[in-house]
Formats: sequence, structure tokens, C-alpha cells
Amino acid sequence: MASSLKFLLRASKQSSSSLIFNLIRRMSNVPENTVYSGPTPQTPNNKRVTLAQLRQKYKKNEPISMVTAYDYPSAVHVDMAEIDICLVGDSAAMVVHGHDTTLPITVEEILVHCRAVARGARRPLLVGDLPFGSYESSSIQAVDTAVRILKEGGMDAIKLEGGSPSRIVAAKAIVEAGIAVMGHVGLTPQAISVLGGFRPQGRNVASAVKVVETALALQEAGCFSVVLECVPPPVAAATTAALQIPTIGIGAGPFCSGQVLVYHDLLGMLQHPHHAKVTPKFCKQYARVGDNINQALRQYKEDVTNGSFPDADHSPYKISETDANGFLNELQRLGFDKAASAASDAVEKMNTA
Repeated sequence: MASSLKFLLRASKQSSSSLIFNLIRRMSNVPENTVYSGPTPQTPNNKRVTLAQLRQKYKKNEPISMVTAYDYPSAVHVDMAEIDICLVGDSAAMVVHGHDTTLPITVEEILVHCRAVARGARRPLLVGDLPFGSYESSSIQAVDTAVRILKEGGMDAIKLEGGSPSRIVAAKAIVEAGIAVMGHVGLTPQAISVLGGFRPQGRNVASAVKVVETALALQEAGCFSVVLECVPPPVAAATTAALQIPTIGIGAGPFCSGQVLVYHDLLGMLQHPHHAKVTPKFCKQYARVGDNINQALRQYKEDVTNGSFPDADHSPYKISETDANGFLNELQRLGFDKAASAASDAVEKMNTA
């Protein structure tokens, strides 16, 4: 410690900034050349997407892209693809936690996902879902939860499912608290108890009119955008035309201002009987990553079983011949004859390989 302080004092008397930098580097526990350094820091060409930019895209009729993410790796991929909006959705309950619905996920759980995504996605606007049971009781509860999503989760905005008058009031209260809100109408998965399951909406006159009216109410409450889920394309087109804010479609046809899909769904991540039951019909799979994962895991198991992994190429850390001999002698001196024999055999085999 004393020597470090003396070195600091000497460094402070010198004008060279490189000397100070080298000192800081030596004091850091982070390797100078890391294996993976994470997303590129923000630059003038890599700044966070803002609501103002989304409004400009909307005015120019430029489609808006949105994808869900739930952890650091998926957020990095969304970031690198330059997606406009990254949604940390309550769909994590199903595609990450393995539940049959979105209802079980808690605020604490969604916050874990939000923080991980915030560390990985530097460019897209970050939107966090308000979980079921976290905003319905009162406007105070809604605002409190929304504040946590921004302060503790690192999000830029929140999304809530509209429909009932109380949820419209909640959206208005959150906006008035200074938090950007994205609405959600049509099939609202948190309301499956009332809807009777994951059922498309807007398929009769009354239901279609309700979709439009609810979206307008959310706009009036101050929402900057509205998700339209599982409604017929003409209903989505009418809603988009009636609003002065962007609509983001999911299973709502091509006439929305933008589109959103679940990360796991569009990548074909999960090849499992349970997931096959809930993968939506409207989702286009742009890859079958799940098949590749399964194949890779089976190959890994086979290589471990037959002893082909790890081979010499994947055993990179060496010990010099001198140190190896010293190690063997020390093991024998300590009475670890079996260990010494095993180490000797390993040295011979690795040299042969």
C-alpha cells in the first residue's frame, strides 16, 4: 500500500496522462483485452432512440420495428440489429419462466429482466411491461410501479394493457407523473380470465368498435403508442387511421405503423411440445435456432461421452517441463503417489497429442 501511494505521488508530479492511465489499468481487476466487451458504447451515430425520433418516423410513414428481449444476450442481438424499440414483456412468464400464461410474473422478476436488457441494449427505446396485479388497484399503485420500472429497471417507458376505464385512468396518471406510456388493446393476455383464453378480438361489430374506442381513449390519456394484438387487419387499419400516434401490430396485419414479435418466437428458439401449443399462428419464424441448439447440445454430450472433448486444441493452459517435474516431485514428497502418477500420465498424453 505504501509503495502504491509513493507511486501515485510521483505520478501526480508528472504531466503525462499516459502514466496515470497505466497506473489505473494496473489497479483495475478488468483484463485489458477482455474476451467479450459487450455492446459498443454510444457514439453520435449510436444514440438511444427517442420518442421524438419515433414521432418523426411515424410522420414519414416509416415502419417502426419492435422486438422483445428478456436478458443481456438477447438485448445485445436486438441492439446490433438496430431495432427501434425493445420491449421487456411480461411474455417472459411464458417463454423464459415456463408458465402457461403471463399472469404469474412479478414486479421483482420483471425488474431483473429489465436491468439485464438495459445493460445489453444501448440503442433501442426500452419499454418495460407492467405485470398483472401491479397497477390495477389504484393510480397510486400504477405510478409507483411505473417509477420502479424506470428507476430500478433502467427502462425509458412502460407498457400497460388497456381496456377497462380504470386502466385508462392509470395510464393517464402515469403520463402525468412524467413517464412515457405505451398502451395495448385487442387481445390483452392479462385479461384471459375475462376473455376466456387467448382469443382474437374485433371479430364482430361491437368488439371491433371497442378496439378503436379503447385505442382512442389511451391516446387521450397521453400514450405515445398503442399495441394492437390479434385483431383483423381492417380493424387495425381503422384504428391506425383514427389515431394520431403509432400503432404497433402483433397478429394485426400489415396496416399498422409498426410490428412487434416475441424474440423466442421469431427465432424459433423453443422446440418443445409445451411451446408448440402456445406459439402464435401469426408469428413468422425467421430461423429455427432451437433445432441448432438441440443439435449442438447432443453433439456436446456425445463428445464428452466418447472422450473427444476436450482435445488438445481446447486444453490451452500449459505448464513448463521444469514446473511439471517439480510438481511431480512435490506430490511424491507429500505422499500423493496416485496423484503424481495421474499428473505424469497427463503430461505424457498431452505431449503426444
